[in-house]
Amino acid sequence: MDWFAAEGYWLSRLVFQRALAVVYLLAFLGAVRQFRALIGEHGLTPVPRYVARVPFRRAPSLFQWHYSDRFFAAVAWLGVAWSAALLLGLADGLPVWANLLAWLVPWALYLSIVQVGQVWYGFGWESLLCEVGFLAVFLGPADVAPPLLVLVALWWVLFRLEFGAGLIKLRGDPCWRDLTCLYYHHETQPLPNPLSWWFHRLPRWAHRAEAAANHVTQLVVPFLLFAPQPVRTVAAVVVIVTQGWLVLSGNFAWLNVLTMVVATTAAGGGLWGALLPVGPPAGLDDPPAWYAVAVVALALALVVMSYWPVRNLLSRGQVMNTSFNPLLLVNTYGAFGSITRVRREVVIEGTSDPVPGPDTVWQEYGFRAKPGDVRRRPPQVAPYHLRLDWLMWFAAIAPAYAQPWFPVLLAKLRDNDPDVVALLRHNPYPHLPPAHVRARLYRYRFTDRRERRDTGAWWHRTLIGDYRA
Repeated sequence: MDWFAAEGYWLSRLVFQRALAVVYLLAFLGAVRQFRALIGEHGLTPVPRYVARVPFRRAPSLFQWHYSDRFFAAVAWLGVAWSAALLLGLADGLPVWANLLAWLVPWALYLSIVQVGQVWYGFGWESLLCEVGFLAVFLGPADVAPPLLVLVALWWVLFRLEFGAGLIKLRGDPCWRDLTCLYYHHETQPLPNPLSWWFHRLPRWAHRAEAAANHVTQLVVPFLLFAPQPVRTVAAVVVIVTQGWLVLSGNFAWLNVLTMVVATTAAGGGLWGALLPVGPPAGLDDPPAWYAVAVVALALALVVMSYWPVRNLLSRGQVMNTSFNPLLLVNTYGAFGSITRVRREVVIEGTSDPVPGPDTVWQEYGFRAKPGDVRRRPPQVAPYHLRLDWLMWFAAIAPAYAQPWFPVLLAKLRDNDPDVVALLRHNPYPHLPPAHVRARLYRYRFTDRRERRDTGAWWHRTLIGDYRA
């Protein structure tokens, strides 16, 4: 079945599967550590309340049939263990049918989490992981050549991911067209990392060059993914390098990492053979007939489902990060179609004073990654995803993004809720809960070189006023 097999991509599949298992592992670990405070039975937006009003057909999930915090923890920990087993290659030697089931399990588990995750799981990289994870089910074990149609489907994901992001930029904020968006982006992005200050301080010609290179990478290079080798490998390497640049400049959860993971499938085995001391087996087995039929059926279904994202790409009203079916397959993607020029941060404070007045001392809560203390260097947290920190960035943009969870967050901080407090870096009231908490809105900007040298601060902030969600 020469039309079916892509033997030259045997090592590409191996690299992809191992890397995807790492992303799954991080995703499930994040669910284990954060779910109780965010979506648990007593969380900010509880799952039981959500599934009571959203039917299974709109949000297919194991938790539609049963939810308890103990059951969710069991599902998430099973995902952690299963991902670790896939990372160790324990599925490589299985028969085709068993290998498919082995990769189907983490996809089904994570889809179940995403579908009840509500606003905390409303990011493009969640649907991306679900889509890529579903395609990975059909790549097959190590003793069978990877199916060409599944590889093409993965390249089609990468095309939509990159080209969609490029189009939304051209159609969106005019600063992308005049190449000035990166004058602001490194400072105003959701969660800056340790190098973001330095990227922001690059000369403006470098920022313009970054923006121009972004357009080439996202609007031209994606078409080369479908060119013959070695052009396809060159395109994959360009995507990997540019996504690596984004990893260096900010914290975007696993978006950039997963994009690089998908790009590994477009790089031919020659590249990976030169980098890794691993070679394919002497002979690869022919695929079972039922397997070939399943792959062809998958390909036909993907072609049909591609109508909606293609229509979106061609539309002047293009939207970002949208799914067109409840299984989150063949989605549309995009990022930073508009850039904020000014960084605002919501700062939460508490006091033990029972009757606050002008002389009341307020102490600030510290988050794990979002800016707060001006002297604290922005940390590196990606590819791990801190969901509360990300939503706090959105809340600062507009109070509508803070509904309905932000008032509940303040109430739980007043009660010193242990699950919520565990999401923070610093709780100024570790023993007795505060008498009152409040939220204030500040304008933040990176210090310049002189301020940084004189004060040691990474940020300068100015009070705007009280924050109301």
